[in-house]
Amino acid sequence: MTDPAPRLSRDALLEAARQRTGLTDFGDLWFLEPMDAYIAAANAEGKLTPAGYDAQVESIVRGLASRLRMVDDLHRHPEILDEQVEVAGIILGLPRTGSTIFHRLLASAPGMTALRWFECQNFAPLPGEQRGEAHQRRAYAQAMIDGWLQLSPELASIHPLAPDAPDEEVIVLGQMFVSTAVEAMTFVPSFAAWLDGYDQSRGHADLKTILQYLQWQDPSRRGAKWILKSPTNLPYTEVAASAFPDAALIMTHRDPLEVVPSYVSMEAALYKLNSVHDDKTVGAFWFPRLAQWMDRFMAARERLGEDRFIDIDYRQVAREPLVQAHRVLERIGIPMDARIESALTEFMAGNQREQRPLHDYSLDRFGLDAAAINAAFARYRARFIS
Repeated sequence: MTDPAPRLSRDALLEAARQRTGLTDFGDLWFLEPMDAYIAAANAEGKLTPAGYDAQVESIVRGLASRLRMVDDLHRHPEILDEQVEVAGIILGLPRTGSTIFHRLLASAPGMTALRWFECQNFAPLPGEQRGEAHQRRAYAQAMIDGWLQLSPELASIHPLAPDAPDEEVIVLGQMFVSTAVEAMTFVPSFAAWLDGYDQSRGHADLKTILQYLQWQDPSRRGAKWILKSPTNLPYTEVAASAFPDAALIMTHRDPLEVVPSYVSMEAALYKLNSVHDDKTVGAFWFPRLAQWMDRFMAARERLGEDRFIDIDYRQVAREPLVQAHRVLERIGIPMDARIESALTEFMAGNQREQRPLHDYSLDRFGLDAAAINAAFARYRARFIS
């Protein structure tokens, strides 16, 4: 029998980050409250393997180290906070709705920029990297990808991973113990319930500072429009909408009958990286969780008003991706020209779905029922799918 993993400890994690960086100032300590809630849930429910425990410790310490390094840079370079960051669009929607390919397509347009995967893992330069350099962070990110695919090869077919590919701010927010990244990477149902009642606005306030920090590191981004994307924007839409009040909210749509088993399959693959949970347990948590996300969103959309939203159908992205990209880019102030058209065409030529392995999933594997899914998402399906 495998020995149980050690228990996570807030004090040990904070001290490990201090030791790694030689720094002590974490800035505003608001994140300790969600950190404590996560640790309690992970220790009680996570079923981390010893290797999974080590991976989670590294993930947490990495995020804390980035925070220490950024706070240090803010003290030494207060001009970072003078960076003018324009978040022009935020992609939201159920996961597995084509949002990744659409996000990366939009980010490929001249005049656009996005968080890159290596930046999501380490948003602060590592020791030895000068401003504008990222060779160590890229190498770190590639090693992470290689390790993930060794443990869970099916991820190659589910979510394409590359150090420089645009990716989700949910990863950065997860390093502050807010956002759906936390429950996506560790099986913590009690934490997920706790997070629903927690004010996550301080996480988004820090996210704005991190975008300034990244733009300061790479001045070529000045003047570009940022495009964000994250499944956390669905259940917590108003947090993102309030943090970036001028951003268009771009909602990607796909039939939940396809989304739910696809996402549950992804979660099973992610949990496999650090813990042991059977497929039906994963399905029993994530199906109602996704339905709850949608219920929260539908109510939030009514409060926010239709003028903030652009709706994008998964089927239309598959048939005519450039047409859908044009719709969004023109709405956020990027007029189409030959240069943009060429960049979008080049991106799509190198990112066809058939260039990756087939993602295989089924309802039965996860104990899911088609009629129950249709019923749970009836209002959403009637408005956006049927």
